[in-house]
Amino acid sequence: MTWDGSASDAARIGAGTVEPVAAPAPRRPRIGLALGGGSARGWSHIGALEVLEEAGLHPDVVTGCSIGAVVGGCYAAGQLGLLKAFALSLTKRRVVGLLDLRLGSGLIAGARLRRRLERDLADRRIEALPVRFASVATCLGTGAEIWLTRGNLVDALRASYALPGVFPPVRLGDRLLMDGTLVNPVPVTLARALGADVVVCINLNGDPRPDGGPVILDPVAPAAEVFVAPPRRRRRPWTLLRSKPPHPRSPPSGAPSPGLARVMLDAFNITQDKISRARLAGDPPDATIAPRLAEMGLFEFHRAAEGIALGREAAQAALPAIRATVASAAARV
Repeated sequence: MTWDGSASDAARIGAGTVEPVAAPAPRRPRIGLALGGGSARGWSHIGALEVLEEAGLHPDVVTGCSIGAVVGGCYAAGQLGLLKAFALSLTKRRVVGLLDLRLGSGLIAGARLRRRLERDLADRRIEALPVRFASVATCLGTGAEIWLTRGNLVDALRASYALPGVFPPVRLGDRLLMDGTLVNPVPVTLARALGADVVVCINLNGDPRPDGGPVILDPVAPAAEVFVAPPRRRRRPWTLLRSKPPHPRSPPSGAPSPGLARVMLDAFNITQDKISRARLAGDPPDATIAPRLAEMGLFEFHRAAEGIALGREAAQAALPAIRATVASAAARV
């Protein structure tokens, strides 16, 4: 039984009745969601977000990098359903149709993708979104990590996914910005800075892969092998962006080297994986959702249904740990 000691309370006590004063409701911990980069694998973010929403775990803060910024920005703007419909509509042909190939500071001009984002997100500003949102980009030249917390939403998304060599950098103010995965692929730190009490990350590079440390090769060259390469055929734009070999077998040692696009994307994927591990070790999230995406290529955007399903599966598996973490945080705040 509690009362506030006021005169009205004293009168009620004197009259023989006591009305308890309700204690203030405990503050719910602010849930932050950090969405990692990973190109086409980012469709799994959609499935994971759906599971969290269905479970009543509504993020108060969303941060994203690269494709994670795109999904997170659409979620914060209330347009996740529209993005899902777009993703599921993609075929190889439609993906190629969105790629305005050119030679310049990137293989893809990005104008078609920008127009699509502008059509769906109009002139929304980050600070006016119903959910707190921010994206990560990298400053070209200085390598500084840039947090985009205000301004035009589409510009912030484009800067965050400007993959070096694929998309040209985006100029915002006096800076040229490119893909944020170069500095912070899974922005847990940013979610905490925006006030999240509990941070759940979705790591698109969390699928276990062999990494046994440095390998020392025998400097003696193996015996020469003869390999007759098949006749070269004109490659379509889609094959230039394929992030893994078209056949599961490794070619003989004398086979031609892989193309520029594949080498660049594979190198970027390796770099992103290493940076993710280092950043998450230094600032670990409170809970992690790690979809099994190793078999999904970085530019296989036409596999959205598979990616979304894998995201749902991983989020369902992580739900008990997430609920326990949120409950523990609620007891502290």
